[in-house]
Formats: sequence, structure tokens, C-alpha cells
Amino acid sequence: MKTDTPRPILLKDYRPPDFLIDKVDLTIALHPTRTRVDARLSLRRNPAAESADVPLRLDGEHLELSRIALGGKELHAESYIVDEKGLTVKAAPNDPFTLELTTYINPDANTALQGIYRSRGVYCSQCEAEGFRRITYFLDRPDVLSVYSVRLEADAGECPVLLANGNPLERGTLAGGDRHYTVWKDPHPKPCYLFAVVGGDLSSIASTFTTKSKREVDLRIYV
Repeated sequence: MKTDTPRPILLKDYRPPDFLIDKVDLTIALHPTRTRVDARLSLRRNPAAESADVPLRLDGEHLELSRIALGGKELHAESYIVDEKGLTVKAAPNDPFTLELTTYINPDANTALQGIYRSRGVYCSQCEAEGFRRITYFLDRPDVLSVYSVRLEADAGECPVLLANGNPLERGTLAGGDRHYTVWKDPHPKPCYLFAVVGGDLSSIASTFTTKSKREVDLRIYV
């Protein structure tokens, strides 16, 4: 049950983000109590920012940080700060760069129902308004638009259906045969509060739809 009183955000206090995230690549290995999230963020400084040469500050709550690398190089502990509200990278480059993060989350213990949680054996997500920060460290604000590529992995018997935003590109079985994966790509830039994933034993109703250009597309409603 949520007990926190939301902090009001006023228009008069708005300031542009210091950084932008153009592309997000996620691999989410679903597990009831220890879900692993590998994130690769493509960042650049915002030319409209009020300040230059500031550290990179990312939002993050209830995350266990396991790995952090900037430009492919592991960061030493003195290069960043983790606190209960987020992550600060002290010396972020002025040129575009990539940040790789590995975090662990606990869907079963997520009673706030923000981020990724598990309900009746189904993995669900709720990122509006500020839930994405419970999945990985991020600029969790509506004026940062990114394109997303997501690889979901899960136990094939527990979660035969793996869904995310965008279009399914690839499916397969992992080594050992007990787990499988699905890759989704959303080519349209979106704020992180629109991000969604679902994994579970779901039923579906299927049909097709023909567009004005005579292209036939599949339609599925999952319950």
C-alpha cells in the first residue's frame, strides 16, 4: 500500500534536463525475487540546459546496483555516488556517451506497485508517473524522449507470454531449455512513463486488421 504523499511539481520550477537519453537497450531477466535489469543508455548533454559541465544525475529507488560502466569502461566506486533517490556520475563526458548499468529488483516485494511487480503470478509494470526509476537508474521525467529495445527473459512454463512496447522482433529458447526470451523494439521516441512490460500465462483473442494501404496486421488482446 502506498503511503507517501506525492511532492507537487510546479510549472514555475521547471528547468530543462541537463542530459538527454536518445536510445535505451534493456535486457530484463524476470525472476520473482531477483529480477536482473541490464540497461545501456545512449546519452548526450542537452544543448538547451541551463548549466554546462554538471554531473549526470539519474533517478533511482529500491535498486541494487551491481555494475556501472561509462563508454565500455567500468567505473571505480569513487567516480559515482549512490543514494536512496538516485545515482550521480561525477565526471560525465561532454560528447555523447553510453552508460551501462546492471541492477537487481524484487518484484514480489514491490508493494508500491510502481516499476515491475508481480501479481497472481504475472509480472506487470506501472511507470506513470515516476515508476521507471524502480526498474533502472534513469532521467525519470516526461520531457526526456527515447526509443526502446527490450529483451525479456523468463521461465517458459511460468511466463509463456512476454510483452513490451513496440513490435516483436525475435523469440527463442535459452540454454538449458527452461527459459525463453522475446525481443521488442519501439521505434517511436517516448517518455519512460509510457514504458510497459508484462510476463505471464495469459490468454489472448486474435484477429487481423487491414490498413488503408491494404497491409494486413495482427491484433491480439491478452487477458
